[in-house]
Amino acid sequence: MSSRDVTLTEGGMLKPLLVLSLPIVLSQLMQVGYNLADTFWVGRVGENAVSALSFSWPIVFLMISIGGGFTVAGTVLVAQNKGAGNDDRVDHVAGQTIAFVTLLSVVFSAVGYLVAPVLLPLIGTTPGTEVHALSVSYTRTIFLGVYFMFGFFIFQALLRGWGDTRTPMYLMAFGVVLNVVIDPFLILGFQGNPLFGVLGLADLQSTLYGLTGFAGMGVQGAAVATVFSRGVGALVGFGLLFSGRVGIHLSTEDLLLKVETVRKIVRIGAPTSIEQSTRALGVTALTALVAYAGATAAGVDTSAAVAAFGIGNRLNSLVFLPAIGLQQGVETAVGQNLGAGKADRAKRAVFLGVGLIAGALAVVSVVGTLFAEPIVAVFIPGEPNVVAIGVDYLRIIAPAFAFLGVFRVVSGGFRGSGSTRTAMAFSLLSLWVLRIPPAYALVEWTGLGVTGIWYAIAFSNVASAVVAGLWFLRGTWTEGVVDTARAAPAADD
Repeated sequence: MSSRDVTLTEGGMLKPLLVLSLPIVLSQLMQVGYNLADTFWVGRVGENAVSALSFSWPIVFLMISIGGGFTVAGTVLVAQNKGAGNDDRVDHVAGQTIAFVTLLSVVFSAVGYLVAPVLLPLIGTTPGTEVHALSVSYTRTIFLGVYFMFGFFIFQALLRGWGDTRTPMYLMAFGVVLNVVIDPFLILGFQGNPLFGVLGLADLQSTLYGLTGFAGMGVQGAAVATVFSRGVGALVGFGLLFSGRVGIHLSTEDLLLKVETVRKIVRIGAPTSIEQSTRALGVTALTALVAYAGATAAGVDTSAAVAAFGIGNRLNSLVFLPAIGLQQGVETAVGQNLGAGKADRAKRAVFLGVGLIAGALAVVSVVGTLFAEPIVAVFIPGEPNVVAIGVDYLRIIAPAFAFLGVFRVVSGGFRGSGSTRTAMAFSLLSLWVLRIPPAYALVEWTGLGVTGIWYAIAFSNVASAVVAGLWFLRGTWTEGVVDTARAAPAADD
């Protein structure tokens, strides 16, 4: 038992759920720090370098979505086995998750490295240009480091299932600091690096450049910094898992893949991978629809509409950090309580999470509606057309914030029980049935233009929360996926 994990199967539920969820929110904020650091320093290289990052990101995000889905299986299996008191099984399923996702990362590295030059033109790069070359360099470097990227995600997922979200948060903080420190040097080197001037170390910069001749790696340096910092976090995390200091205590035997356990990992993880991947594709489809609506509507500039939608997505990502935290906290609470045979307590965890997120986001909705203009203007001052469209977006979307928060928490309950296919089905329903088709219909058959897309997004948030909530109340998700017999032997599941 780690001193940092929380008790979720006994006693009050509010404090443990908040203690579990808050570090997840902070970790998500730190993830934003990774991205901001890369963008800031790459921006010093030039416009083409920033464009290369933008073109590379959809491929990288798709890769993370697929791999991240399988780590959810680790969270579910660890949580339910811990709740059932099957500590040997906890170690086994943790080791199996690491081994399986490691094999997956090897395949991703090889395939991704080879096909990156082919995939990037599909997104919009032009072979033979500097942007294409930079995009290929960045994407290939990330793919070569997939093992370290996935390794850190696995560590987070396994510890979350155990009930410890603080240790991953500390490692994330260390990784962000490391990334921020090495980013400027790997990207800009010792020539033309403004950091030395800010620190009053121009003479040192000249000396270092004279000794090394290192002028930086540009965009590729950002990828190297990300992979290196993630890798350090992953190696430290694996060291903790093998030491037993964080509750889970791995041995090399746990890494020997067992067919039945791998099948269970795939059965639980594959739907989440599909869900997250199609969500990424859905954002791309909506962006294309916004561009189409902007091009066909009178008095609307296409670039302004797309820019406003991009700002809206960034605002959403910040607003829903608490929802992500509670969603993942509820996953663990549901998993452990179903493992312990306490279905009623698992339901209570979901209801509590729903109440917390609905209350918090209701306040955010009011603020977003009343202060939409100054909020949007912070992101892009001096662009009145973009601000005007962004204000419309926020005022239409904000009243539905609480509903999307509820949908995320309920989906977390489904995943925690192992019902990842149910969570996937509702995610696909929300995006590909309740959002994109109505958005297209409103653009094509009314005079609303991009505003119709905003209404469709708000509608889908409300409708998906209602439908998923009603299905949740049926109680068909409460079976769990592990043997709830206490102290079961460590045989194959």
